[in-house]
Amino acid sequence: MPDDVVAARAVAEEESAFGHPPVDPDVTAAYGDHPDQVIDFYVPRVEVGPGGPVPLVVVLHGGAWRAPYDRRHITPFADYLAGRGFAVANMEYRRGAESPVPEGTSPIAGRWPGTFDDVAAALDALPALVREAVPQADARRMVLVGHSAGGHLALWAAARHVLPADAPWRTGAPVPLRGVVALAPIADFAVAEKLDVCGGAARQLLGGEAQFDERRPYADPALLLPTGIATTLVQGRGDLVVPQAVAEAYADAAAKAGEVVGLTLLEDVGHFPLIDPAADACAVVAEEIAQLAW
Repeated sequence: MPDDVVAARAVAEEESAFGHPPVDPDVTAAYGDHPDQVIDFYVPRVEVGPGGPVPLVVVLHGGAWRAPYDRRHITPFADYLAGRGFAVANMEYRRGAESPVPEGTSPIAGRWPGTFDDVAAALDALPALVREAVPQADARRMVLVGHSAGGHLALWAAARHVLPADAPWRTGAPVPLRGVVALAPIADFAVAEKLDVCGGAARQLLGGEAQFDERRPYADPALLLPTGIATTLVQGRGDLVVPQAVAEAYADAAAKAGEVVGLTLLEDVGHFPLIDPAADACAVVAEEIAQLAW
């Protein structure tokens, strides 16, 4: 397909995904004192499955860990999943620097260690918050779902038990999960840097060039394997934001570590249809989640 056609399709896909009005949650709960330390909950809209408590889908939004991109853009996706019978937790976390950036420059990606502190704290607080906010949800049937930078965070959160021993976020045992569905994730930092994904966002997340190599073992999912947790990657072959090579590199690293990771590649699909309720790709994502959750 000609490059100009691919680029035009990518623009149309982004416009479609961001064209849905935000959907307010049913309940919002705080897991910390910062305004970004909150989780939005969506109750299931329909009853599916065998009845009784429903699986909980934890959504981690993307946006290259940069402050302008918050959880609001993924609320239509969260509501879509609630419409498929899931309870949904849409997790916010601290991203780039709060101070304004100079005109003509891009916002800094991520906040070390704050971004990681928040994801760990939110997951640790989640079971108690779920019991209060969505009592019909079963936190023991939890699937982490993340898109782009959020896909990285989902993979990282599922690997906390294999972090280096001195990592403050390390857990003594795996987080009780049914699995992870990572959508176009920034899953291998070395490959992401080589391809300049999101303008070097992974490097910025870790504090810059000087800290990149030192901090990678604490943050790069491709170095945190095997996890022993069922993991599926969903990737558009036409993704211009996070290219297919990044997901493939993670899957290869998992295989070398003795772990099988599912990799679903979608033809003629870019970065944003995976979270766009109007796109066929979104139905594929929901099915991947259901296969793990139920």
